[in-house]
Amino acid sequence: MDKETLIRFKNDGNDFMRHNGISVKSYQRDCVEVELRIGACSLNPFGILHGGAYYTMADCAAGAAARSNGGRYVTLSGGLNYIKSVSQGTVTAKGSVIHRGSTTCILHVDITDEESAVLAEGDFTMFCIEPPPADD
Repeated sequence: MDKETLIRFKNDGNDFMRHNGISVKSYQRDCVEVELRIGACSLNPFGILHGGAYYTMADCAAGAAARSNGGRYVTLSGGLNYIKSVSQGTVTAKGSVIHRGSTTCILHVDITDEESAVLAEGDFTMFCIEPPPADD
């Protein structure tokens, strides 16, 4: 499956991400980027991107990067540091694998704006509920 087809498949198969306006921007083994175009429904009462939107993006990017080996993972823990706020444009969350064990996967996520300024960063641990298929 080519990269464009894979990205379309990942976007079409995740109702939660689609509901929250998040889509896969790039997908490769151990590194996935998701993006969100900021709209009225992603803002908090102060008119800036809601902290929950940042966290949801980070969790989605980390989970997709963990699953890039073909296994199935769920979030075990996650923490996010909020650095800077924005109220418009497109933001990107990049999840990268730091360590992949037999049952857990540790990832780092950076969320940036259109000018590559870091808005938030954090670390997640994913638990493997089904390992990837064995190579023949």
